[in-house]
Amino acid sequence: MNSVPFGVSRLDSLIGGGAPPGSVVLLASESGAGGREFLYTSAVINAIAAVDADLFELYYGSLQGEATTPPEVHYVSFTTEEEYLARQMNFTMDDELVERATARIEFVDFSREYFHPSPVPREWYLGEASALRDLGSGEQCGDVLEAFGTYLSEHAAGNLVVVDSVTDLVAADADELSWNDVALLLKGLNKAAHQWGGLILLLVNLETLSPAELGLMKDATSGTFLFEWESGGSKRARTMVVQEFRGVLSQLEDENIVQFETEIHDGGFDISDVRKIR
Repeated sequence: MNSVPFGVSRLDSLIGGGAPPGSVVLLASESGAGGREFLYTSAVINAIAAVDADLFELYYGSLQGEATTPPEVHYVSFTTEEEYLARQMNFTMDDELVERATARIEFVDFSREYFHPSPVPREWYLGEASALRDLGSGEQCGDVLEAFGTYLSEHAAGNLVVVDSVTDLVAADADELSWNDVALLLKGLNKAAHQWGGLILLLVNLETLSPAELGLMKDATSGTFLFEWESGGSKRARTMVVQEFRGVLSQLEDENIVQFETEIHDGGFDISDVRKIR
């Protein structure tokens, strides 16, 4: 595996097929600016490659260079179940594409660990029947960070893991966990990822971060894609900036391209051919 596709064909073609194996990439996005759609697209396109070659070719095309799609795709959420995520993907991408791909995506929902220490009623995040079973089981609910770390150790090697979203980790325990702690966690994750290979994508809400906190996150990961809204005249456009990506940024800088206008269509997130911001 010489590179792992992001699943965004025009971007992958510019960087020789995808991300270097072992990359941990931060998707720092303003609300609605495309970070979540990028995450969905990466998961769906990499998953569809294993189940429907025709749909993969239709929405992605051919793999570039010596890129290899990962054998497994894991979608990690701290607050949301698979059914809701699939509906959200349907709002972004073609229904058939999502239906076929999600059957191949392994969704993991850490809502039980995430909400358990909070005052949120169990039936809100487990469902009424599951909440009753949970109360009667006598089992202790583990820490969300411990559960997250264990899952990655067991499933990340060689695979694509998308995490939705890092912002939730701080919200889960704001009194105990700071962005400094999250940055330390990501440094450890980045080190482990070098051994695992594969690709890990981490979504974070840009509006929750100060510049200093964003700097900590960027320093702790292999690379950062920044998704923002840009206003020009009467038009608002989504843009994506590639920042500090070891092994990738130099290829874009050779073309004098590090910032793109983006678009979202039935195939998901894409960088636009219409305008490349230099």
